[in-house]
Amino acid sequence: MKITGKTHQLVQLVLVGKFGLTVWKSLSSPTFQQVGGLATGPVTAEVTYGLERLASYIQEVDSVYDIEWAPGVKYGEIFLQPEYEHSKYSFEVSDQDMLLENFEKFEKEAGRALELGLVHPAYDYVLKCSHTFNLLDARGAVSVTERAGYIARIRNLARVVAKTFVAERKKLGYPLLDEATRAKLLAEEEE
Repeated sequence: MKITGKTHQLVQLVLVGKFGLTVWKSLSSPTFQQVGGLATGPVTAEVTYGLERLASYIQEVDSVYDIEWAPGVKYGEIFLQPEYEHSKYSFEVSDQDMLLENFEKFEKEAGRALELGLVHPAYDYVLKCSHTFNLLDARGAVSVTERAGYIARIRNLARVVAKTFVAERKKLGYPLLDEATRAKLLAEEEE
């Protein structure tokens, strides 16, 4: 994607947003406008550089593998082999049939947890669906048409989980919000 204009021009990141997040990114940091199809307020932001990138900058090294993880121990000495193995697994040797079965099971279990009013376990299973989809996608196990379908299924689950979570917080009277915000939300919902 070619971005022109001011450096703070906003660009929608569809790839990140496919699982229920609508993300708008200025070129400096992303802000989350929606989570699970629900508008956020205030708009939240996240530093997405990761600790390794920040440590590379602080330690003035060009590669994360050159970060000093502990005295005399480089990051690469600890994490290069696991990264290689996970990449090999994801792109070459993961069991596609098992992953397809697992996706179906995880999706079903997310729905079952939601039916039982267990939003947090349902969320965990949405994450498992997302991870399993990413493995299937890495292996090329899903066609372009199937890919869109899997993404829609995950987004729909994420949307239901988000709405259920908010409904549960409402039942509790939004206990973690300040009094003014709580009163405003509860008054708006009575209208």
